[in-house]
Amino acid sequence: MYVVESKAGAIGCMLLALLFLGTWPAILTLLERRGRLPQHTYLDYSITNLLAAVLIALTFGQIGDGKPNTPNFITQLYQDNWPCVLFAMAGGVFLSLGNLATQYAWAFVGLSVTEVITASITVVIGTTLNYFLDDRINKAEILFPGVACFLIAVLLGSAVHSSNGTDNKAKLSSYTDEKGAIEISESKNVYKYTDGNKDLEDGNVSVEKAEVGTADFLIELENKRAIKVFGKSTLIGLGITFFAGFCFSLFSPAFNLATNDQWDTMKEGVPHLVVYTAFFYFSVSCFTIAIILNITFLYYPVLNLPRSSLKAYVNDWNGRNWALLAGLVCGFGNGLQFMGGQAAGYAAADAVQALPLVSTFWGILLFGEYRKSSKKTYVLLVSMLLMFIVAVGILMASSGHRKT
Repeated sequence: MYVVESKAGAIGCMLLALLFLGTWPAILTLLERRGRLPQHTYLDYSITNLLAAVLIALTFGQIGDGKPNTPNFITQLYQDNWPCVLFAMAGGVFLSLGNLATQYAWAFVGLSVTEVITASITVVIGTTLNYFLDDRINKAEILFPGVACFLIAVLLGSAVHSSNGTDNKAKLSSYTDEKGAIEISESKNVYKYTDGNKDLEDGNVSVEKAEVGTADFLIELENKRAIKVFGKSTLIGLGITFFAGFCFSLFSPAFNLATNDQWDTMKEGVPHLVVYTAFFYFSVSCFTIAIILNITFLYYPVLNLPRSSLKAYVNDWNGRNWALLAGLVCGFGNGLQFMGGQAAGYAAADAVQALPLVSTFWGILLFGEYRKSSKKTYVLLVSMLLMFIVAVGILMASSGHRKT
């Protein structure tokens, strides 16, 4: 079994995880903006997300001969380690709920702000829990100033969203009636706004593509995307975002308990779960929850999404390759985060929550987020990203070394 033992190796795993975990949300956001139902996308994503865990377990978890205290993956499947298996599965449940919630939060709040808020909540709560679970192997005088920086990033992220929302309202002011509802003339050469319960294909196609960042672009996007956000309170998006952040803050501490058994739940003489076995069970429960909830949402959709079916999902190949890729990218990202955390401490591994740096890059490059926004929004956005960079540097500097 391959084990990451050096601090340099752990930081390398974290940096790769940062790249992967910041990229897959952009892929799913791209599909939602093209009109693919999030239930269809997440079902595809869940399949390859589990596949990534199986591949990691059968490769890294099976390299070389196992030792009595660190048995190989397949050997450990037959041991009496169910108390820690349940902790790993609980972590998978939290991650699945968090990922599911962010699918809808991206539509309301935007990719950049959603990732900033959820990541920062994860660090503030999850890193604190991991610090004490890991017997304080990370340097508290460095770690907690980093946590404070993430908390400041949460506040700045909320301010960015509020300022950008005000900018968008100003852009759309010429399209609103006296009651504030969007009213679009067919002569404006943009997509006509339709009710979310109608077919995704409804609407009049624009003659000329709208310029990114303009009101026409926002309306055109609204008609193409799967989740309609016009006329809905921004509090809905922020509420979903904070719920996702709370779920994300618990999955890493649960995984920490699964691999290190700080509460002494295992029978004497039974080795702790190795990171690959724990990640396998973690991913199995994540997959199970995702399948149950998304199949339910096919027939009983939320947020006025169109109703679908298993047959419609199976026949929906529009963007399926991207959804499958997103699952693989996320799966390998999570695996690398846990490999690094087992070596350097899970509190330090939460530095991968700097994924908004990557997500914001994709959000600006692919989706034109914040294009033609106000100077106030730009100042807040830059401040938010700078605070993230500082927080990540501080958090990685707190890395310790777990005694084996």
